[in-house]
Amino acid sequence: MEIVNSKGPILSNWEVYALLQDLCSQDGKGRRSLAKTQTHFAKIAFDTLKYLEKTPCRTQSPEVIHSFLESIKDFKLTKAEKLQLINLRPTTPVEMQLIIEDSEERLTEEQVDQLIALVDHHLPDSPEQMVNGKPNQ
Repeated sequence: MEIVNSKGPILSNWEVYALLQDLCSQDGKGRRSLAKTQTHFAKIAFDTLKYLEKTPCRTQSPEVIHSFLESIKDFKLTKAEKLQLINLRPTTPVEMQLIIEDSEERLTEEQVDQLIALVDHHLPDSPEQMVNGKPNQ
């Protein structure tokens, strides 16, 4: 196996979830050919979808993610840290410390609490927190 592009784009869990849903929701002919010709891929896709449906990404959308990213732009986080906030949806200061490198030096306790509040506000954990496809205010 050869690595074609080692600096390819990094995908959020929602993007992977949407892509796999799209691949698996093709018409019957498309599913049969995927299952018959690429059985290993079909199994991996199914298992990944099954896992991702148990994560907060199932309630996210491009609008929700964009809104969240706009709300945290003043925190000077790296792309990787922003991605981890979207994917993991941290709810405690300890989880924030694990995601944000050198968080003790870069963020105050108030900023960490503010980030947790923004995650809770913009990135819903369950479909019940959604109203018309957007987080319940």
